[in-house]
Amino acid sequence: MILTRRDGSFWIVLLLALILAQWSSCSAAGSNQGLLEFSKAQVKKGRKVYEDQCVACHQKKLEGFTVVPPLVGTRFDNTWRGKSVAVLAFHLRRMPPATEADPIPKRLSDEAYANILAYILASNDFKPGRKELPSDMAALEDLIIPDSEGTEYDPVAPVVRSAAQTALLNKLPNVTDAMLQAPSEKDWLHWGRTYDGHSYSPLKQINKKNVKGLKPAWRTPLLHGSSMPMPLVHQGVMFLHTYPDTVIAMDATNGAVLWRYKREGIVFSNKKMGLSLHEDRIYVATSDLHVIALSAKTGELVWDHKMDLGPLDPSQRPIFARSAPLIAGDVVIQGIMSFRVAKGSYILGIDRKTGKEAWRFNTVAWPGQPGGNSWNGIPVEERNGGSVWHQGTYDPETNLVYYGVAPTYDTAPLLVPSREVGITNEGMYTNCTVALNANTGELVWYFQHTQNDQWDLDWVFERTIAELPDPGRDGTVKAVMNVGKNAMLDAVDAATGEFLFSVDTGVQNMITSIDPETGAKTIDPRKMPNADYAIDICPIPFGARSWPQTSYSPDTRFVYIPITESCFNMSETGKDGWLLTTGVEFGDAPQPDLDDGMMGRIQAIDVANRKLAWNTDQVTPPSTGILSTGGGLIFSGDVDPSLKAFDDTTGELLWETPLDDSPSSSLITYQVGETQYIAVVVGMTNNHVRDITRHYRQWSSTQGVPGDKGGA
Repeated sequence: MILTRRDGSFWIVLLLALILAQWSSCSAAGSNQGLLEFSKAQVKKGRKVYEDQCVACHQKKLEGFTVVPPLVGTRFDNTWRGKSVAVLAFHLRRMPPATEADPIPKRLSDEAYANILAYILASNDFKPGRKELPSDMAALEDLIIPDSEGTEYDPVAPVVRSAAQTALLNKLPNVTDAMLQAPSEKDWLHWGRTYDGHSYSPLKQINKKNVKGLKPAWRTPLLHGSSMPMPLVHQGVMFLHTYPDTVIAMDATNGAVLWRYKREGIVFSNKKMGLSLHEDRIYVATSDLHVIALSAKTGELVWDHKMDLGPLDPSQRPIFARSAPLIAGDVVIQGIMSFRVAKGSYILGIDRKTGKEAWRFNTVAWPGQPGGNSWNGIPVEERNGGSVWHQGTYDPETNLVYYGVAPTYDTAPLLVPSREVGITNEGMYTNCTVALNANTGELVWYFQHTQNDQWDLDWVFERTIAELPDPGRDGTVKAVMNVGKNAMLDAVDAATGEFLFSVDTGVQNMITSIDPETGAKTIDPRKMPNADYAIDICPIPFGARSWPQTSYSPDTRFVYIPITESCFNMSETGKDGWLLTTGVEFGDAPQPDLDDGMMGRIQAIDVANRKLAWNTDQVTPPSTGILSTGGGLIFSGDVDPSLKAFDDTTGELLWETPLDDSPSSSLITYQVGETQYIAVVVGMTNNHVRDITRHYRQWSSTQGVPGDKGGA
């Protein structure tokens, strides 16, 4: 665990900081140093030994007395920080001191000294981990007590570039259409790395044989806030959209900030998922509902487009731009999410050169449009929802972009089907995959994964494009795959939207059957909201999976899914429900999949053979997206908090490292020179990390399982 302090200004800085931790397979400055860890059990034992042996001189709160130095606070910082733990251990082992009455005092065991040391660290508000602090002096030599605060910990320090850093920016080449369609394996140019949204890298320097040798390379502080970002990397420069409405460029080898752009005048900064690159520009969606273009070399504003989304109530903030823009040729495409806004949400196309709106697609079907009769006959002004808050993907061959559309929270008007002929209550295009012409925004096809969603169980997430075997056609088919909140995978034909197959991971209890020809799902009628009896629904509304993305490896032809196993109770329709207008209330429910004490799961689906592959259970839920690599690995972070690497063919855990806060971003990998890096953002909060952390703690506290791990 990377240790942090909680007293004084150092704690204030880290409390406000989002830390970017990276791991490298090659040695870097300080990379031979291990992570300083100690256990809670050692702290408990160390407290007892301290009270027996040390308290008379160093006092109860380790504050010292007269000539006896304190072991906490500024004196500790100035004396021990930045030094090897072995230095402190050496002086500790000289205690108790010799006296006239006892010239050769009896020393304690090596284990006892290690326990006292753990207690001293804990008293300075370093956080315990899972591994014990070693008692061997040689092992302690490689452990460093982190330095005190300084300018390196300041997340808003003025940017001062060296000549080499300025040269790095100046020589940065434009990102061409050819690069976007076939990125260098060393770079990470898109959300999901490639247009097809695989979240896969062919890099293999880090592999199954050497993954255990990963060491920390660098970390950079960022202001703490609410986001779930995915960094991009282009030829040694990392770009990150972070809180609050800030874009930074960093040297990807050491984390040095090269430039910083902060959007001014933002009253409320909402969660962000990323940004986009094209030519010499970076494209960003802002909390004040603009899409802007920045210079990739300087961070200067190039153009600024205010999205025309109608009259808004700033105090309610009903409309957001959360996802990263998607560049498709000369169009910047941006999804919009809204909360009970008349006529629903949008997908916007903006001219990349001028910043002017080129087209818009309404994600709630209006009368006269395909699916326009599916809203139970309610007028268009009363239709709402259909948010597009996750990422789109793009197929340059067909010039189609694929987006997922969320449900509506205004569920009451759709609950009971109309008796009028020709009127249905599916609520298009909610829970649909929509395929749009990238140039015009024209709807080419749509496929609805679950109709009339009364549970807020979205299918809004990334659409993964892959060429798969097609046994019915004796060849292959380009498929668009999506995994909903219920952890079920649907695959449809990328060209036509024709249903191909579904694979259920088994954590949902609502869908009883799927039509093998059409993909239409049969919902258990006992799971519909009603006023007569309560219902146990699996999964919970925040989802068996949520924004943390899946990953597809073309090597294994597996899709990897981060899963949280959970259920909830839905009861008493007609009340003032806080989320859905049917007025249902959410409560605790039995957790049938948690008898093993494992709330988290990494699930592999063999999409080539259309069946489940392996799964690996873990105590705590995943909190990051999945990253798969050409090295035969998949990486995942969880609220333990830790980062883990698994064998991509078997699910065997091959490596893990504790983190000092919950990882809360999409994972990426990239290479600069001969070094491959893995990057993750920790300490950021967002709805998913907050919900699964709270849910895990609540459940674990009833099971006699420690429920205080992690944080958000």
